Amino acid sequence: MYTGYLYIISAACFWGLIGIFSSIAFSEGMEPLEVGFWRASIAWVCFAIHAFVKKDTHIERKDIPLFVIFGIFGVSIFYISYLIAVKTGGAAFASVLLYSAPAWVIFISLFFYKEKLTIIKLTAVVLIFLGVFLISRTGGNNSVSIGWIAILSGLTSGFCYSLYYTMGKYFSKKYSSTNLFLYVLPIGVLGILPFVDFTHKTPLAWCSLVSVAVLSTFIANYCYYQGLKHLEAGRASIVATLEPIIAAITAYIFLGEYFTPMGYLGTFLILIAVVATIYES
Repeated sequence: MYTGYLYIISAACFWGLIGIFSSIAFSEGMEPLEVGFWRASIAWVCFAIHAFVKKDTHIERKDIPLFVIFGIFGVSIFYISYLIAVKTGGAAFASVLLYSAPAWVIFISLFFYKEKLTIIKLTAVVLIFLGVFLISRTGGNNSVSIGWIAILSGLTSGFCYSLYYTMGKYFSKKYSSTNLFLYVLPIGVLGILPFVDFTHKTPLAWCSLVSVAVLSTFIANYCYYQGLKHLEAGRASIVATLEPIIAAITAYIFLGEYFTPMGYLGTFLILIAVVATIYES
């Protein structure tokens, strides 16, 4: 059990550093689209090597359309929207709005899977959007309201992240994470490529790209799924909510980002909603 917790905490730490690495790349003149492209491309090389070493490369033809959909929304749009949120709203802000995912899961399950809307789920949705409102109004440095682009991109990343729960249920029964990302990431890369303007990159820029791809994507996912071998999925998901806390701490230390008291209250409400939703499931 302790091994499982260590893996999940490690995954949360690596995920929490995405905003730091991305902010370094932005400071070196790169745009979110290019950072997203290189993140997916470099991570794919890691997953591909791992998949071929493990001989875990199978795929069923009937699942190809789902792989395409997941590649576009779960990689292309997800990576881009999250990085835009980081650039326009800050690393901590983007990480917190990423955890609007449970609200999206509830909506998707309600309309597509006809699941019941319980009091806890309804309360969680209200808390999440109240938290988003508080952060957007008073969550930025020096009490400056965060713009609609940051909010929209943050909520979009949360929606795309929710697909890892909904579509992920189907994929997890048939494919390992290595096997899944072997095919999904190239689709995501192709979805981003037509819109990328490539720039000259300094050694520091390359270091940030390799870090966000290897540490915050490949190793983070590896640690998370290793943790699932030792812990129940619900426990693992709750521990993984350390990610926005770690993102907020590291953003304050390295980037000087912080929330106002109302912003931290909004963050707390979102985390409470996430934990309550996972606990009920």
